[in-house]
Amino acid sequence: MDVTLKLYASLGAYLPEHALKNEAVVSIEEGASVESLIDRYQVPKEACHLVLLNGVFQPPGQRGNARLKAGDAVAVWPPVAGG
Repeated sequence: MDVTLKLYASLGAYLPEHALKNEAVVSIEEGASVESLIDRYQVPKEACHLVLLNGVFQPPGQRGNARLKAGDAVAVWPPVAGG
C-alpha cells in the first residue's frame, strides 16, 4: 500500500531518491505501524521529535501501535532550537 512520508529539516536526508522537496509516496506492507515506517527509512528515533499521522500527534510510546492505511500521511520533525 502507498503512504506519504514527509521528513522536515535535516531529516529530509533520509527520504528516498524520488522524493520531491520534503516528501515521497512510499510503499509499505499492509498493517505497518508509524514506527516501522520510520525504521524502514533508518530515521534515528532520537531525531523524531514531532510525529504526526494525518495531522494527529503520535507520542513516542504510541508510534508502534498506530497502524497505517493506504493514503495516510506521516510527517516527522526533528527537535528545533532557537531563540
